[in-house]
Amino acid sequence: MGTSLASPARLDCLSGRTPTIATLCSHSSLQIFHAARLEGFPTLGIASGSPPRFYDAFPLARPDRFLTVPTIKDLPAVQDRLRDAGVIIIPHGSFVEYLGAQEFNRLDVPVFGNRAVIEWESDRRKSREWLESAGCPMPKRYEDASEVDGPVILKYYGAKGGKGYFLAKNRAALADFHPTGPYVIQEYVLGTRYYMHFFYSPISDRGYRVGTGSLELLGMDRRDEANIDELYKLGAQEELLQAGIRPTFVVTGNVPVVLRESLLPEAFDLAARVVERSIELFGGMVGPFCVEGIMTEELEFKVFEISSRIVAGTNLFISGSPYADLIEPGLSTGRRIAQEIHRARAAGRLDEVLS
Repeated sequence: MGTSLASPARLDCLSGRTPTIATLCSHSSLQIFHAARLEGFPTLGIASGSPPRFYDAFPLARPDRFLTVPTIKDLPAVQDRLRDAGVIIIPHGSFVEYLGAQEFNRLDVPVFGNRAVIEWESDRRKSREWLESAGCPMPKRYEDASEVDGPVILKYYGAKGGKGYFLAKNRAALADFHPTGPYVIQEYVLGTRYYMHFFYSPISDRGYRVGTGSLELLGMDRRDEANIDELYKLGAQEELLQAGIRPTFVVTGNVPVVLRESLLPEAFDLAARVVERSIELFGGMVGPFCVEGIMTEELEFKVFEISSRIVAGTNLFISGSPYADLIEPGLSTGRRIAQEIHRARAAGRLDEVLS
């Protein structure tokens, strides 16, 4: 048996009943609801205001029921209703960002995964400490603008889909950045961006072994173009600013990619070290996570971020990916989450995958 993440009292609401899979109606909810239904779970959509109409267009992914609140910040006030419904919450980027990491962690409702990871992911300095101590090559970080000696990107804390990111090709260009919250200054590395979707199961006894469980690669996407596009953005920003146009890094979509097969061993090695270090730091990740990095022309993968939850890029692969299909045909990250809950419940090990 592995590490217990949830107290028995928190899981009492699930005793003797089929859990209801719930998440915020945003981000990757279509995939999550569709997958839960395939695995035989009832579903609950949490919505701010009226239930979104777009679910009517996707009957296989429409939640069975909705719970509406005035704003997502009001969710703690109805957590007793969630417990009464026997809910397991599936976190995603919008959920944590809109509610806030502290309020999310205070919810007295079973959550899939180890909620302790949110503190490490949402604080960019703690996240870097985690990744660097796992041995991941990373872009250089500048503690102060006076240290900048080349192109940099400035990022706010938390999951904001790229909103507010600022690119500067030199120290002088930093004068145009007017921060609205905590941020970090990071070296801007030229290369191809890859977002690798992994899944760690602490209860699996097969596959690519890591810790007490196994590591799976379920897909991969890209949200930016390769070197030529990165160089274009780097060179054009100053002229665009002079014209009154401020370039943004807001993610509006995703593109599927496949990594050169010879680079897969490095990808798995990086992900395995990240998981092993997470076990040492806070009891370990559970479920989906995304290693986000840049492959340079020297074929060195530099990790610039980690998302320790399901990411929107997995929406490309609701019917499977070139990687997931080699594990199980048609396997999505959403379905892998539902399977993990199903298997843990059957084995009496829900406390190892819920917190």
